[in-house]
Amino acid sequence: MSTQLTGQTLVSHAGLSVLTSFLNAVDFRRVCEDRFSQFVPTTATHRPGKILGALALSLAAGGEQATDIDQLRAAPELFGSVASDATVSRFMGRIKDQPEAFSYGFATMTRSLRTKVWNAAGPRNPARQATAKNPLTIDIDASLVHVHSEKQNSAGTYKGGYGFSPMIAMADYGKANGTGEVLAVQLRPGNRGANSAASHIEVLSQALAQLPENFYDEDGNLRGEKILVRTDSAGSSREFLHHLDSLGVQFSTSYSLPVLKERFIRWIDEKKYWEPALDADGGQRDNAWVIDATKVLELRQYPPGTRIYLRAEPLHPGAKANLFDTDGNRVTAFLTNSPRFNVAFLDARHRARGRCENRIKTLKNTGLGKLPYWSFAANQAWADLAMFAVNLVSWLQLAVLPGGHEASVWDLKRWRYRLFSMAGKIVSGGRQRRLLIPARAPEAQLLCQLQEGIGKLFQRWRHGLLTA
Repeated sequence: MSTQLTGQTLVSHAGLSVLTSFLNAVDFRRVCEDRFSQFVPTTATHRPGKILGALALSLAAGGEQATDIDQLRAAPELFGSVASDATVSRFMGRIKDQPEAFSYGFATMTRSLRTKVWNAAGPRNPARQATAKNPLTIDIDASLVHVHSEKQNSAGTYKGGYGFSPMIAMADYGKANGTGEVLAVQLRPGNRGANSAASHIEVLSQALAQLPENFYDEDGNLRGEKILVRTDSAGSSREFLHHLDSLGVQFSTSYSLPVLKERFIRWIDEKKYWEPALDADGGQRDNAWVIDATKVLELRQYPPGTRIYLRAEPLHPGAKANLFDTDGNRVTAFLTNSPRFNVAFLDARHRARGRCENRIKTLKNTGLGKLPYWSFAANQAWADLAMFAVNLVSWLQLAVLPGGHEASVWDLKRWRYRLFSMAGKIVSGGRQRRLLIPARAPEAQLLCQLQEGIGKLFQRWRHGLLTA
């Protein structure tokens, strides 16, 4: 088949129009103008909302550098005028000079938009669903981002690489309501430890500041009982757990078992004291047991009410047994102060922490994995933009798609392949422009459904039927 060039207005990323419509519906440009106008000249044509919106769209579509917005620039009929690479470079340079102002503006902007979108979710609003019995889960985890050139504040990592070790806080409001979202990304040098209590406290403070007013009382005090902080063993330090206890926040954290005594090992082998574990769907899991070991293992200098639970399951093929893996079973532990005492439920909820690994992977594939600037402040801003791009899709799943929809649990990578990469054609007629999508495209109906849902949300916001 021969290939020819044409002057027709064809669009290669027509599916991104849903994110453009969503940004317009939440009044993104006005919110950005209120917070970032100092980063552009007064008479500038390309305002902060246009620049940040284009960068977020590019990252959501799979872009890896700021120059990748040229894909949007090639379709002005759909995405409007897009800033030049030089304009974006100057904008990021001003962020580098005023990092605190940008960080504060970005944090307040995302909180405002999150509040607006969560309220639009109706009965699926995570803030409305959060209770002491079923709190909103905040996962905290550290990761590694390797770099291959000299960058400010980069350092050697414990794996022998070189780069950064960001600490990330994420909200998990259950599989039924979407894939969850990222609340805060704290970029750190690569030699910072994953078990730093100070880093955990700092990123948690940033995450809590992102939560809507529903999580605070009339005096501005946090309603900690509506929040569960979930971490791996790096977050089990006494300093961090005492901080959570002072906030009244629930916690569930993995715990490294101490040296066990011989009698305790024999007690582990007696499975008559244990109860069957549950899988992710609430069904009984074969060959896995859990137990409350608080009366057997003494916990010293931990917050009052802290309990320890053990889980035993057969070693995975190829796994190496250690001293604690008796009777061919791997024994792990976690700590919690939850007011619920159903051992199997608490274990299943803690093991769901694995979902945060998918969010970190998605965040890395959306810009965090390739930091393009030398400046640490500019790279932190880039990490914030990557977080915003991930959250845009999460908010679509939460507020626009109906509960139980197949696409409500899609990973961003699948959104790119199934929807964002969809081709289209711009036509004009009757003084209006229309985007034509192939009717035989597999997700053509999904695109139309999303556009219709976004249009309804816009009208409800416009007429004051939904509070911001």
